[in-house]
Amino acid sequence: MGFKTKIMISVSGTLMLLAKLMIEVNSEPQVPCYFVFGDSLVDNGNNNNLTTSAKVNYPPYGVDFPQGPTGRFCNGPNFADIIGQLLGFDQYIPPFTNTTGYDILLGVNYGSGGGGILDESGKQLGERFSMNAQLKNHGLTKLRIISIMKSEMAARNYLSKCIYTVGMGSNDYINNYLQPAYYSSSKMYTPDQFADRLINQYTLQLLSLYILGARKVAVFGPGLVGCTPAEIAVYGANASGCVDFINNDVQLFNDRLQPLVNYLNRHLIDAKYTYINIAQISSSSSSGGVNPINIPCCSVNNIGLCVPNSVPCPLRNEFTFFDAFHPTTIANSYIGSRCYNAINSSDAQPYDISTLAGLK
Repeated sequence: MGFKTKIMISVSGTLMLLAKLMIEVNSEPQVPCYFVFGDSLVDNGNNNNLTTSAKVNYPPYGVDFPQGPTGRFCNGPNFADIIGQLLGFDQYIPPFTNTTGYDILLGVNYGSGGGGILDESGKQLGERFSMNAQLKNHGLTKLRIISIMKSEMAARNYLSKCIYTVGMGSNDYINNYLQPAYYSSSKMYTPDQFADRLINQYTLQLLSLYILGARKVAVFGPGLVGCTPAEIAVYGANASGCVDFINNDVQLFNDRLQPLVNYLNRHLIDAKYTYINIAQISSSSSSGGVNPINIPCCSVNNIGLCVPNSVPCPLRNEFTFFDAFHPTTIANSYIGSRCYNAINSSDAQPYDISTLAGLK
């Protein structure tokens, strides 16, 4: 049916989802805290003070966000923000680099533009927090929570009730495997071998997160990287409307994530893991669609980010992408809502985030 990879939902339908989202926000959060690990899709300011080209604390980013440009790679809230609202938090989870005092008890966002499973991914962009660095930062957060609670056991019990979301892997392709001018990975590894390398490292990282106290963990698979305007501009689109070989390579990693989640659930019996299939969610169809499909809402520079102080498209609710890589808030709202409440079983296995939050 042609291009199936955009967020196939009508603007009016998405706005209804947003309204439903606000109604469903509880007076008390469903969980005591929410910790976010990931890349630019969830970064909410951690890169602002780093020496990197992967930061967006300037207009037109934040054009639809109450505080303006905050470091979110979006015109408004990102999908981690949306999930936080659905969990019942009445304020956005703060970035690690800007948490103070008791704020950390509600959770911390460690997301970093350019960060990947592999420490070297994104190095050509400059400084960033890789997954390993984010785990180190969470270790510091745990020590602060122990200090606040005056008891390691109390902190451990508290953290075991929190939701953790982890979304890594996109930059290991976008800013590593698909960048032969900077990295040798595509020459050293076949797509299958590279997916194995990623999953082996990711397994150790998720086990480290468990050791740090995580017991309710949603693992997000990378989305349809080959459908981003940036990759289409470089390689051209196939009949699907996307760069098929990129999506096929990334799918090899996604295919290994579900078995990894199953493995963790079998062997870490006091923890609950679930796999969120972002590729499936963003390729699903409904009536109508957000248009245009693969055109950024803003003018972009040579790395696919909005040109500083440029004027974005006026009809942002009709665009899937704000820049050449990152979704608009209207698309993030749909993705976040569906991560929280799965529409079908292929969205999330074995359960969606709303179910994960309610597990004891």
